[in-house]
Amino acid sequence: MLVACGAHGTPLAAGDAAQHSAASPSASTSTSATTGGSGTSSVAARPTPSEGPSSPFATPSQDPATPSRTATPSAPGTAPATPSAPGTASKPAGGQPSHAPATHVLSHTASGGRTVALTFDDGPGPATGQVLDLLAKYDAKATFCEIGDNAKANPAAVKRIVAEGHRLCDHTVDHPQPMHTQSHQQQVAEIADAKAEILNAAGGDAQISWWRAPGGDFTAENEKIGADQGMKSLGWSVDPRDWSRPGVQSIVTTVQQNLRPGGVVLMHDGGGDRTQTVAALKQLLPWLVAQGYTFDFPQS
Repeated sequence: MLVACGAHGTPLAAGDAAQHSAASPSASTSTSATTGGSGTSSVAARPTPSEGPSSPFATPSQDPATPSRTATPSAPGTAPATPSAPGTASKPAGGQPSHAPATHVLSHTASGGRTVALTFDDGPGPATGQVLDLLAKYDAKATFCEIGDNAKANPAAVKRIVAEGHRLCDHTVDHPQPMHTQSHQQQVAEIADAKAEILNAAGGDAQISWWRAPGGDFTAENEKIGADQGMKSLGWSVDPRDWSRPGVQSIVTTVQQNLRPGGVVLMHDGGGDRTQTVAALKQLLPWLVAQGYTFDFPQS
């Protein structure tokens, strides 16, 4: 819950230069979030993101969004290192984990059976309104993993998400990567402050049951920080890597071939150009309905 090179050295379009984990702070842009019936609100300027994630049970790359305020980003065009899967500690040169792995990263729907949980990272963004319009057309509910700074800049979009029956997830204040290299207090601030920003933007009685680490970089340490804030760690089971703009058909086919009943699908409504994600969703939603899937939320 968005490069000169993608997760495994795949070259991306110029518009995504310096995006995934090798982001350059000078690449900041200002965009606006389409919120359908709620109008348009501005998105906070932030550096273009880093690498997008992969399956929590494989080796994901970082998902797109702003790099850490304390970490030094790589130069544009430098391919980033591939981080560990969600819940798996990264290993330094000595081969020993730098942090204990998380043990309770969720990647299944609450109800099980022939259900699917759609999740969208890095918003609110320019595509959020279009995503909400499509979900409404199919009476589908989803979980939006919001970046705190974006939620703060786009309260109308967050309010619309809640008003239409979707749920919110904490995706940190500004998407630091890699998360586990932040100090304990920095990680507390990223998680706790994002929750406060998102809830303040949502207003009313909105709740947040989950948090998702940037790039799925969960450790026992940040898992406990999230738990102390009343949130569980949310992973995923299907990642079409839409952040990298692999083509609409690639996104569609990856979901269709890898989804199993009770799965959690990772996509993005922010962090960059999400035209392909929206186009893929136009195909995936009717396909899911035709396949007998019902829309659910993740375990909580």
